[in-house]
Amino acid sequence: MKEYMKIIKILEEEYKGLGCALNFTSPFELLVATILSAQTTDEIVNKATKELFKKYNTPYEIANISLEELEKYIKICGLYKTKAKNIINASKIIVEKFNGEVPDKMEDLLTLPGVGRKTANVVLSNAFGKDAIAVDTHVFRVANRIGLANSKDVVQTEKQLMKNIPKNYWSSLHHWLIWHGRKICTARKPKCDICKIKEYCKFYKDNML
Repeated sequence: MKEYMKIIKILEEEYKGLGCALNFTSPFELLVATILSAQTTDEIVNKATKELFKKYNTPYEIANISLEELEKYIKICGLYKTKAKNIINASKIIVEKFNGEVPDKMEDLLTLPGVGRKTANVVLSNAFGKDAIAVDTHVFRVANRIGLANSKDVVQTEKQLMKNIPKNYWSSLHHWLIWHGRKICTARKPKCDICKIKEYCKFYKDNML
């Protein structure tokens, strides 16, 4: 735990104040943006939702538009046809089963089309202020690289992080790992030479020393 806390404190110093890069003004907007973010950059999602949310930004509105209409706005996002179906169907369920409100429980969120544990955790953490760790591609890579987790599976990585990291750091650490993955611990050529946590990093000790 001591080593973990040293890593966390350095990440906190580097990235404190940097949070979710998706633009949203409600739990529903965040849900839609997070569904769209799969295999697409946050910048592209923000570009798409900027126009979409000007016209449609409630589950009632999106539940009643055609696939073609939604696709028109989200075409720049990858897998947009599947995402359009999921967003419209999720909107219908939110209207019919949850009185038009995005649910704030994991088990309820997981009943929505296009919503897995990562998306659910993003919504729980950022829209509802709950302690949660969303394991996206950056979190998965960085956590396992530096030694905060040791798994080849995203669900096990999430469980290990929840076990290894104090609960009050879960939501913040999720963002810090993402920013560290974007800026320093990149997928192909990690910038170990300028990384401030390299002395505690498993990858650095195994490959660079």
